[in-house]
Amino acid sequence: MNHDDRLIVALDFPTMEQAKALVLELGDSVSHYKVGMELYYAAGSEMIRFLKGHNKQVFLDLKLQDIPNTVAGALAVLTGLGADMMNVHAVGGKKMMQAAVKAVHEAAEKLGRPAPKLIAVTILTSMDDEQFGDLNYKNTIAEQVIALAKLAQEAGMDGVVASPQEAAAIRKACGPEFLIVTPGVRPAGTSIDDQSRIATPTGAFKNGSSHIVVGRPITKAEDKIAAAQSIAAEIRGV
Repeated sequence: MNHDDRLIVALDFPTMEQAKALVLELGDSVSHYKVGMELYYAAGSEMIRFLKGHNKQVFLDLKLQDIPNTVAGALAVLTGLGADMMNVHAVGGKKMMQAAVKAVHEAAEKLGRPAPKLIAVTILTSMDDEQFGDLNYKNTIAEQVIALAKLAQEAGMDGVVASPQEAAAIRKACGPEFLIVTPGVRPAGTSIDDQSRIATPTGAFKNGSSHIVVGRPITKAEDKIAAAQSIAAEIRGV
């Protein structure tokens, strides 16, 4: 097996043509992709259908945050696209997350399909201590991440998006079944780009991550297949 479902490759492209080209190039070496705001706003549901048509798992990363009714309505519609995982911002609050969970499960039941996993963004991995200080929270980043993870679990969410540096503490606080999806993963020797709180793939899983999101170390690599296979092989050894 060349791929590992726990590796999610970020399709951070402005056009569907670029994203499709990468998916076709990577072939069987990647089974799970993230579609974020940039690509979704460009290609919409057509990109999701393309990925599902190629038997790929899809993490639809739109980070919804609004009043509970608005988020619930949006997620009910998005559930129909067939993504395997979707997310909201945990800072939207417990009521918003509860409404999100209810809407997704009701929509999936009507469609006769399993509900997609629903996870909550804690603190963005691009944020460092200085930027976090500007928000005037009383907690440290780590403390706030754990508080938001616990809140998400209480609301019925399946997991969170968090830095690999907080994964161990989340795993301890929320238990073995809670999903911890970690961006900010960089293989040793690669550029950290615009991330701040990072770890290697091995470090992320040792810390308790259930999935890792990797973008530029694969999508900008000279040999993209080799880069993806190298990370997949590394995490299978953890």
